[in-house]
Amino acid sequence: HLDARQARACTFVLDLAIFHAFTTMTSVSVISGGADGEGMFAFFGKSFYHMTIIPLVLLTALLAWQARPSTSEELPKGFRKFQVSYLVVWVFCVASDWLQGPYVYALYHDYNFSRQEIAELFVAGFCASLVFGAIVGTVCDKYGRKNCALAYCFLYIVSCLTKHVKSYSCLMFGRVTGGVATSLLFSCFECWMVSEHLTRNKFSSGLLSYMFGMMFTIMYLVAIISGVVGEFLADSAPLQPVASNSSIHWGGALGPFDLAIVCLIIGAVLIMFLWEENYGQEPPDHDSRGHSESSMISTFTESLRLCANNRRMWLVGLIVATFEGSMYAFVFNWTPALQSDVVPPPFGLIFALFMMACMSGAAVATLTDQMTTPGTRLAVAFATGAIALTVAATCSGNLQLSFFSFLIFEFCVGMYFPSIGIVKSEVVPERVRGTMYNIYRVPLNAVVVALLLTNMSIVRIYELCALLLAVAFVSIMAIMSSPAPYMPEMKVNNV
Repeated sequence: HLDARQARACTFVLDLAIFHAFTTMTSVSVISGGADGEGMFAFFGKSFYHMTIIPLVLLTALLAWQARPSTSEELPKGFRKFQVSYLVVWVFCVASDWLQGPYVYALYHDYNFSRQEIAELFVAGFCASLVFGAIVGTVCDKYGRKNCALAYCFLYIVSCLTKHVKSYSCLMFGRVTGGVATSLLFSCFECWMVSEHLTRNKFSSGLLSYMFGMMFTIMYLVAIISGVVGEFLADSAPLQPVASNSSIHWGGALGPFDLAIVCLIIGAVLIMFLWEENYGQEPPDHDSRGHSESSMISTFTESLRLCANNRRMWLVGLIVATFEGSMYAFVFNWTPALQSDVVPPPFGLIFALFMMACMSGAAVATLTDQMTTPGTRLAVAFATGAIALTVAATCSGNLQLSFFSFLIFEFCVGMYFPSIGIVKSEVVPERVRGTMYNIYRVPLNAVVVALLLTNMSIVRIYELCALLLAVAFVSIMAIMSSPAPYMPEMKVNNV
């Protein structure tokens, strides 16, 4: 176990790492600008995107420093060991997801697939989450969160490997496995952490809030670094077949996927050695395996019954569907919204700036944790995000206003995730947590698929997203005004 002095030293090292990451990224950008004969001031004056770098880097570094992992509670014995064992796994597993995101469309485009075929591949991934999400959650509760985390690593490795094959059917299979893996990433990892925190170790809810703030702050830092590293790998070698007339390729946009495989292998090894298993219900034994199917159905139906009878639970599902649906719609539409021949958008830089805004939002959520409730923070995020997307919709021809509106929305995204994590941990019973988290993803993916299959203009999409955020605002206000219903004591077995 780490003593208090070692813990403070680790925190200080983390602070330096965060600050060093930002300064290194800025230095790389300046050097790359200087390679073309331009000086520092010329680089930062290229466009309003470049002029945003320094103030946003400074703001994010300041907020990250102020929001560095800290709590007024005395850390109980074993907490630091638990924290490290979870976060080190989280870093590698979430990095594998961030490395892939910016290059999926680019890879399909380099393979010369049509826009319609690319859209079908994207929809396949979301449909996989839509169809298999609730089943995956039930399996997670029944057969263990550690086992499902290992399954995430395996499925995503398979998905990454399929990217090397220029075959529509092979890539479609990879999108399906990737869709299931995404459901696992944003359910079983959080469920494992919450269960270990509250049930096995019996740490306080205040420390759980601290864990969520740390978890998502690190996630956005990893996203920034992954974007920079991924761009370097994608530019290091051209995409080409391994042999003449071969359908198997290497190089180009495949570089980030290969690094993702490495991260997944490391993550799987760490999970095997650092994590213990936990369940949402009784673990299966040799005498009860015959009843596993009926038990899974029972867990699923119980989750639906609880959701139908508990107003707060279905309101949380409505919030997840509306806000995160708007977030994914934004992800698919910000690129064409900023496309311009007059001011060509540097997409890699813009992605990094968005992630800085997200990290700033997560830091603010951590800084205000002792002063506000998670519900209050969510209400502010929903109202602010709705205004930002309304501005983006009404000023779609103004690139600067659109860009800064997008930054504000990304800031709200950063506030959302650590705050909604606390709300879900308070509302959803432990015995059905994994199942319910994935049930929440079903309407979310339905919203995303519906938006992808429509031919609405960008303006209409952002108007609809602002309306969805207004629904999320009303929902969180209803949750805050509703008393928590009585829940009988639940027994959770850990092995």
